[in-house]
Formats: sequence, structure tokens, C-alpha cells
Amino acid sequence: MAPKPEPNRRVVADNRAARFHYAIEDTIEAGIALTGTEVKSLRNGKATIGEAYAGPSGHDLMLFNAYIPEYLEANRFNHDTKRPRRLLLHRRQIDKLIGATQRQGYTVVPLKIYFNESGRAKVELGLGKGKQAHDKREAVKERDWKRDQARLLRDRG
Repeated sequence: MAPKPEPNRRVVADNRAARFHYAIEDTIEAGIALTGTEVKSLRNGKATIGEAYAGPSGHDLMLFNAYIPEYLEANRFNHDTKRPRRLLLHRRQIDKLIGATQRQGYTVVPLKIYFNESGRAKVELGLGKGKQAHDKREAVKERDWKRDQARLLRDRG
């Protein structure tokens, strides 16, 4: 059976290291509350979510430490580059994520920021546990073996 095609989306920021540092068990798509200059800056494609994480703030789930650079043409009406941003989820989803982080030791990590088909900014969140050092070494070994395997198959013809 053919793999499911990727939805039509334009990825702005990608946290590739998250899948190395965390064992991601579940992914959730969330909206994000942005100001106008943040949206314009995201459309330029310069955001960074390498050190970002999501956590509770009151009854909401917030995205902390995500860097969206200032929009150069906005002069004094610009936004703060690392301000906490509210994630737009249903109450049941928020309660599930907050409960998992507080009771079961999970972490909510942003995996991607992208624009969907209708032009709205979305965040793909991953719910996962931190990997131990030996798990990371095992992942590196497996990745190297797959690379060698592909090289051997390619050389054979």
C-alpha cells in the first residue's frame, strides 16, 4: 500500500532534534495566537523552536521560548521575540496534556510550526518522554546501519 501523502503545508520551523532527545508517543495539531507582526515574520520563514517547550500557565497551554524574529518593517509596533504564546486547543486536549506532564512525567515539545492549506499558523506538538543516553546511542547505531545498508544496496545495483 502506498504511504499516505503529506498534507499541503509550508513548514516554517522544524525541531529535528526533538525526536532524538524524546521518545514521541503522540502528536497533536494546535493553533497558535499570534500578533500581526509575528505572522509576517513567520511568513519570511525565520523562526526557531529548538529550545521551545509547551507548558501550563493558569488554565491555558503556552508555548515558551520559541524565537520569532522581529519584523523589520514594523518599527515601534514590533513584538517581543521570545514572549509566551497561547496555544489554541480544546479544553479536553489541554487537560490531557497538562495531566500527562504533571502526573506521568511527559514533556510537550513543539515539533513543527507551519501554515496549513487555509493559511493559518499551526504548531505540531509531540507528547513524549526524555530518552536516556543509552537509548540515544542505540538510535545513532540504528541510523548508521540504515545508512550503510542503503549504501550497500545502491552499490550492488
